[in-house]
Amino acid sequence: MEFKISRELITQIEQLISENNEKELHDLLMEMHYADIAEIMGELDDSDAIYIFHILDSEKTAEILLELDEEVREKILRELSPKEIAEELDELSTDDAADIIAELPAEMKEEVISEIQDVEHAKDIVDLLRYDEDTAGGLMGKELVKVNENWNVLTCVKEMREQAVNVQRVHSIYVVDDENRLKGRLSLKDLLTTSTKTPISEVYIRKVDFVKVNTPDVEVARIMQRYDLEAIPVIDELGRLVGRITIDDIVDVIKEEADKDYQLAAGISQDVEADDSILELTRARLPWLVLALLGGFVTVKVLGFFEAAMETNKELFYFTPLIAAMAGNVGVQSSAIIVQGLANNTISGSLWRRLIKEVGLSLLNSSILAVILILGSHFLLGVTYDLGLTVSISLISVIVIASLIGTFVPILLNKIGIDPALATGPFITTSNDICGILIYFSIAKAILGF
Repeated sequence: MEFKISRELITQIEQLISENNEKELHDLLMEMHYADIAEIMGELDDSDAIYIFHILDSEKTAEILLELDEEVREKILRELSPKEIAEELDELSTDDAADIIAELPAEMKEEVISEIQDVEHAKDIVDLLRYDEDTAGGLMGKELVKVNENWNVLTCVKEMREQAVNVQRVHSIYVVDDENRLKGRLSLKDLLTTSTKTPISEVYIRKVDFVKVNTPDVEVARIMQRYDLEAIPVIDELGRLVGRITIDDIVDVIKEEADKDYQLAAGISQDVEADDSILELTRARLPWLVLALLGGFVTVKVLGFFEAAMETNKELFYFTPLIAAMAGNVGVQSSAIIVQGLANNTISGSLWRRLIKEVGLSLLNSSILAVILILGSHFLLGVTYDLGLTVSISLISVIVIASLIGTFVPILLNKIGIDPALATGPFITTSNDICGILIYFSIAKAILGF
């Protein structure tokens, strides 16, 4: 059953803290999952959250640290000495420990690392800090199980037992040569069903998916999604096995990328959350609102070019919102499909073939909508057939152009290294509004002659 925080529970915990009742509070919290405790701490005052952190053991608090919101974690880390932080890091895997250290002030990082008791653990953490956080090297952990291709099965089993002590979950057994270069992977079934004297070189699987330390994190996520991998090995420039990435790290990458794309599509230029300050939210939202406002000015200017239509065919202006809305909607639909395809790497074939397909689709959709528009405007609104025909032809043209813009722009942005998700937001909507209005009145002027 999913854990739910209630006001009664928070009140109970606050009461126990005020009474300094450590034993009862400890017993209550120890029955909970560390992620649930982190959520509770986020609901408490800073002093109460720190109190809870101090009464629990490092094995529990280390995992809690990872689940806390960055703001709460930062406050707690400020209350801990370098030695206390090092004790927490001793309980974490190398990749998680490196993430925590990366958040510390520069002057404290060296102090914390020097306090870590396990020297090998500290070396691995320092090694991970060399890599950019958005690469495979920044994602990977050092904990893994590997065997040498020259060993026999018996030796492998012995070595694996020793290595597995430091590995939380054994997804795969990797095979390396004497230079630690990745050669393949070993099936546990083959290991159990083969003679103990058989050399590993005769039984290991030579085909293995891998990534390099500088592979972007989103590309790692794409590869693991494509091949349904729970873990993937990471090699350096010389082909040496240096770590592995597990599915839990990739889930975080996918979530972060989805959040970023969603915010870009909504016209938010920075990574923000609902609880951020008004100033931070303003900086994230205002640029695109300014762009939309400028687009509105351009639209007004375009309408000014057709001022004469107000006197002779004022009914045209009644359909302006309809044309603008259809242009924006069609553009967003087209761009959303292309952006999704680019993200999943399913866009194939030439750009021209893609554009031709989009033209055919938009012609079909717009023709159906145009027929509905002619009939609806005549029988429901009493619009003459010539005006209805004019608006319908404009609608077809606008939809075709909007779909082409929605297809071409994200592909172009992707080619020049800009996140194509930008094309599903106010940028594409504003562009299509302007183009739609211009096309609409230009066609209307050509047909009706005002």
